[in-house]
Amino acid sequence: MTVAASNHKVNGAFRFVVELDGMLVAGFSEVQGLESQIEYEEIREGGVNGYVHRLPKGVRNSPIVLRRGLSSSQELWNWYSQSSLGTVSRKSGSIILYKQDGAELCRWNFFDAYPTKWTGPSLNAATSEVAIETVELVHNGIKTIFRP
Repeated sequence: MTVAASNHKVNGAFRFVVELDGMLVAGFSEVQGLESQIEYEEIREGGVNGYVHRLPKGVRNSPIVLRRGLSSSQELWNWYSQSSLGTVSRKSGSIILYKQDGAELCRWNFFDAYPTKWTGPSLNAATSEVAIETVELVHNGIKTIFRP
């Protein structure tokens, strides 16, 4: 797997790259949790039995789950480690999806995130890069940008 900052190219199964504050830090083969949901409360009106009013309360963003990643950087681990010690540093970033030819197809920008879970992989002595099984990020919103 190669994550090249100069040309933003990803090879092999790692089609998703994570960028934090403008710096590419890792490639992943699976991303989950790119979802946002408007929460609402139900209010019953006296004498109206045909329906219930549903009024918006706020937005809930699911944690972003990054799976099966590789990196030549300690950036994600250091960020998680600081958070686990109580020094939460919120960062904005992007999850970038590439086409087969290496061109950017889509990006999901996330805002004010920090890691809440780190799961290490089974180790393989044949590779020199740092393998990451799972990283979970909580955040304050996402925005999708398509690049046709």
